[in-house]
Amino acid sequence: MPTCTLSAVPSAPVHDSQLDVAGDLLSLLRDTTTEPRPDVQLEALTLAVAADLPVLLWGEPGIGKTAALTQLAEALDLPLTTVIASVHEPSDFSGLPVVGDDPAEQGVPMAPPDWAVRLVRAGRGLLFLDELSTAPPAVQAALLRLVLERRIGALRLPPGVRIVAAANPRSSAADGWELSPPLANRFVHLQWTHDHEVVVRGLGGTWPRATLPRLDPAKLPQAVDFARRAVCGLLTARPKLVHQLPSSETRRGGAWPSPRSWEMTLCLIAFANAAGSSREVLSLLVRGTVGDGPGLELLASLDRLDLPDPEEVLADPAGAVLPERGDLRQAVLDGVVDAVRRRPDRARWDAAWALLVRAVETGAPDLVVVPATTLASLRQEDWDVPASIERLAGVVSLSRRADHAADRAAARGAVTAKAGR
Repeated sequence: MPTCTLSAVPSAPVHDSQLDVAGDLLSLLRDTTTEPRPDVQLEALTLAVAADLPVLLWGEPGIGKTAALTQLAEALDLPLTTVIASVHEPSDFSGLPVVGDDPAEQGVPMAPPDWAVRLVRAGRGLLFLDELSTAPPAVQAALLRLVLERRIGALRLPPGVRIVAAANPRSSAADGWELSPPLANRFVHLQWTHDHEVVVRGLGGTWPRATLPRLDPAKLPQAVDFARRAVCGLLTARPKLVHQLPSSETRRGGAWPSPRSWEMTLCLIAFANAAGSSREVLSLLVRGTVGDGPGLELLASLDRLDLPDPEEVLADPAGAVLPERGDLRQAVLDGVVDAVRRRPDRARWDAAWALLVRAVETGAPDLVVVPATTLASLRQEDWDVPASIERLAGVVSLSRRADHAADRAAARGAVTAKAGR
C-alpha cells in the first residue's frame, strides 16, 4: 500500500509573547519614508541651522516641533541631544564647581554635564533645548552663555554643533514663563504651525525631507555685499530701528531689533541670497529675528535694492526695464523725477518725459500722474515743452477730472447729511 507523505506547510513565525507581536506592529508603524517637498517652515529652519544661528520654534503643544527636529537631525546625519530645560537646575548649564587639590593655585573649575561632554567628543550634533518657556528665570539666565558663547562650564561646544530650541506660548505652557529679553534676543524665532496636507501625507507614511540649502560658491561675495547694503541702508535711513526694546513683557520675549539681531539678520539675508531662497522663506527669517515691523520695512527696502539706478535710466530711457509690480514701478519713476529735481538739466528733463511716456505705454497710466505733475513743475522758462508730453495730456487731465468729480461728490454728500439732521 503506498505511503502518503504530507508536504511541509509553512507556519507563522513563533513569538515568545504577545509583547513580541506588539513590537513587530510598532516597527511597522514607525516604518516611514521621506520625500522632497516644498515646505517653507522646514526650509527656513534648515537655512538658519546652516547659518549656525540658534533657532527657537514657537508652537502649540502637539504641533510637531519635536518630530521636526528629530527628522531634521536624521536628514542632516547629526546626532540629536535633547535637553528638557525646565527640569534642569542653573548649575546644569553653568557647570558644577569641582574642588581640586589646591583651589588657591588652580581655582575651582566648573564641571560640565555628561551630555555636553558627549557633544564635544562627537565634534558635531544637534542640541535640542525643549520646553524653554517652562524654564524658570534662573535657568534662562544660565542658558545665556550656552546660547551666545556656546560654553557649558569649562567646555566650549565645537563648531559642528547646532542649537535649536522649542517653546509653547505662555497661555498653553504648563506653568509657563515669558522668555527673558536677553535670552529671547539671541534666537531666530520661527512660528511653527501644522500644514494639513503634510500631516495627512505624513500619517500615511511619507514626511517631507529636510535638506541643507545648496549655496552657490559664485554668489558668496555678491550675497554678502547685498546683505550689507540692505541692512546698512535701512538703518541709515531709520536709525531708531537699530535698537528698540519692546514695552510689553510678552513682546520682549519674542523677536525685536538690536545690534545683535541685526547682525543675525544680515547673516540670514546673505545665506538666503546665496541659496536662492524664496521671499516667503526670507520673510519668516527676517521677521523672526528683528520682529514684524522692522522686518517688513527691511523686506520692502530689499525690493528697492534691485531697482535700476535713476542716473542709468536717465542716460538711456528707451532701453530702461521698468518693473511689472506697480509699487516698484512707482518707486523707479519717483526716483528718476527726484534725480532731475536734485540736478535739473534740459536733457535730463527731456529724458524723464520719455521714460514717463514709456511707462504709460507699458503699464498702468495712473502711476504716471504724480511724477508727471512734479516733473512739469521743474520746467524752466527757456525749456521748450517736448512733443512727447502730448501723449500724457489725456492721462493727467483724466486724473484731474476724476479728482474734481470725487470732490464734488464728497461735497454733495456733506450737504445731504447736513440737511437730514
